[in-house]
Amino acid sequence: MTPQGVFEREPVGMAERILADGSSRWPVEAGRYRLVVARACPWAHRSVIVRRLLGLEGAISMGIAGPLHDERSWRFHLDPGDRDPVLGIEYLGEAYRAADPDFDAGITVPALVDVASGQVATNGFADLTKDFSTQWTAHHRPGAPDLYPERHRAEIDEMIDSFYDSVNNGVYRCGFASTQEAYEQAYGELFDRLDALSDHLAGRRYLVGDTITEADVRLWVTLVRFDSAYHGHFKCNRHKLTEMPVLWAYARDLFATPGFGDTTDFVQVKQHYYGVHDSINPSGVVPLGPDLRGWLTPHGRDELGGRPFGDGTPPGPVAEAERVPSIG
Repeated sequence: MTPQGVFEREPVGMAERILADGSSRWPVEAGRYRLVVARACPWAHRSVIVRRLLGLEGAISMGIAGPLHDERSWRFHLDPGDRDPVLGIEYLGEAYRAADPDFDAGITVPALVDVASGQVATNGFADLTKDFSTQWTAHHRPGAPDLYPERHRAEIDEMIDSFYDSVNNGVYRCGFASTQEAYEQAYGELFDRLDALSDHLAGRRYLVGDTITEADVRLWVTLVRFDSAYHGHFKCNRHKLTEMPVLWAYARDLFATPGFGDTTDFVQVKQHYYGVHDSINPSGVVPLGPDLRGWLTPHGRDELGGRPFGDGTPPGPVAEAERVPSIG
């Protein structure tokens, strides 16, 4: 937090990359790493989506921290014995300190943990999903889509940069602002960018090209949480997502696409945001709404054309252990 009351996201503390060419100390190796996520967290959710779309479940196992945490970090309070069944730890912070006993930066999800040593290999969320697309290709499922096509990478990166600070991080800048001026600045930038994205998507199905890309994944994880958390809890209340027709239809289109809605847990989203931010919601009361049935209504976006998976195919059914509650 700056003296002006502006929320600033801290840089991650272990941003090493896992690379296929052996140039990093962490090589690509099936079965070596466990992806630790939390259903509530948008930054983690995008890694869950990409892992599923690319079919990396057999190469990278997944541990799921619960929606609640304290000063000791994300906790595996939904697992038997309150411990991750593979890593054997109660708090994710244990894996960070296994890598660095003096680690004192943010303990964040997603994190890829080296199972044998119990050490966090990386929590570099900025590169993680791109690396799933480009470094883990030997372990992609047959028919995996190209979420980061080389011919569109510059455009995808430019698009991501256009909404990272104003939308992905912008909702947090609204919610955690400690001065009126900082809040109003973040609020204005958030809705200005959402208006621009709405205009961009009015006549096209996806953000870049005619298929789902990394850019869509990154925008969508914020949109899907908008009405359940950001509109009320973070005071992003000019409009609900359901009151922004283009973005609402775009979000419903992706929600109906395998990999998106079937990895979304609205219950845990609300439990997290309303349950851990004491300074914003000191009572800890979790709202019952909104009504989620609208997510299942027709979106009409297929009339715009496009091919969700390009030359690829949809992923298969979600593994039983990774299913989320249905809203239908």
